[in-house]
Amino acid sequence: MTDYTPIDCGLHSEYELAILRGNRLRISWCGADGQHHIDVLKPLDLQTRNREEFLIGEDRQGRQLELRLDHILKTEQL
Repeated sequence: MTDYTPIDCGLHSEYELAILRGNRLRISWCGADGQHHIDVLKPLDLQTRNREEFLIGEDRQGRQLELRLDHILKTEQL
């Protein structure tokens, strides 16, 4: 069983629109290591695995990141 908490449908739709439009996002999140992170990402996809949802994005260095949606603290469209 997972401790994933589903996010608001409206927020999920905002991520989908950012992906479709190619908008970059400034995202603040808590990593699996418990550390707080802030970075600008280009959102690429949303994926669901084991009843958990993830935002797949690319940072400014071209690295691909996978963020669990309920670990995202704040999102700002740029």
